[in-house]
Amino acid sequence: MIRPAFFLLAALALSACAEVPAGPPPPPDPKTQMGALENRIATLVEEERLKLDPKAKPLAVDAELSQVARARASDMATKNYLAHQGPDGATSASVLMQQDAKWQGLLGENLAAQHYTKEGGVTVEDFARRFLDEWLKSPPHRDNMAFAGYDHAGVGAAVNGDTVYVAVLFSTDMGLPPPRPEGPANAVPTWASPAAASAAPSKPDSEPLRLRGTEGRQ
Repeated sequence: MIRPAFFLLAALALSACAEVPAGPPPPPDPKTQMGALENRIATLVEEERLKLDPKAKPLAVDAELSQVARARASDMATKNYLAHQGPDGATSASVLMQQDAKWQGLLGENLAAQHYTKEGGVTVEDFARRFLDEWLKSPPHRDNMAFAGYDHAGVGAAVNGDTVYVAVLFSTDMGLPPPRPEGPANAVPTWASPAAASAAPSKPDSEPLRLRGTEGRQ
C-alpha cells in the first residue's frame, strides 16, 4: 500500500523557501485490515498445524465456515463479549446448522480478542502472530489446531471501537454417510476435545450425530 506523504511549504519574500516536515500518516482504518488479517491468520494456523503434526490433513478454506466465523466475530464485536455462546444463546454450531441443515461432522472453534489504540491501529502481521501465540499457549486451542482429522477451516475477524475479535472454525465430516431425510433432529453435543469426540462410541443401529461440536475454551 502506498501511503501519501504531506508537506507544508511556506514561502517568505526575499528568503529561501522553508520546508516543515510532516508527521507520519495516520494508520489505516482497522476495519479495512480485517480481510488481510483473516488471510494471514489462516496461513499461520496452517503452518503451525503442520509443525505440531506433519501428518495432519491440509486445511481447505471453506466459504461456509468462513461466513459463520465472520458472523461469530461480528456478533462478539457488536455486543462486546468473548465467549462460545452469544447473549442470545447462539453458537457457531447453531448458526451453521441454520444455514445448512444437512451439515454433519465435528466442529472446533478458537476465539480470541486483542485491543488496539487509535494511534497504533492494527498491524496485520503483529496481530496475527499474537493471536497464534496465545492459542499455542492454551492446550485446548492448540489441540484444535493440531487435530489431524480436520480438513476444512474458516476465519472471521471483526472490530469495534478498540478491540479486534477473531473466530477460527475447524471441521471434518468424520467420514459419516449423508444423513437420511427422515433422520432425527439435529443434535449438537459438546466435547472437551476433538480427540474425545472422535473416540465417542455410537450405537450401530442409530443415526449418526448430525454435528459434534468441540470448543477450545478461551
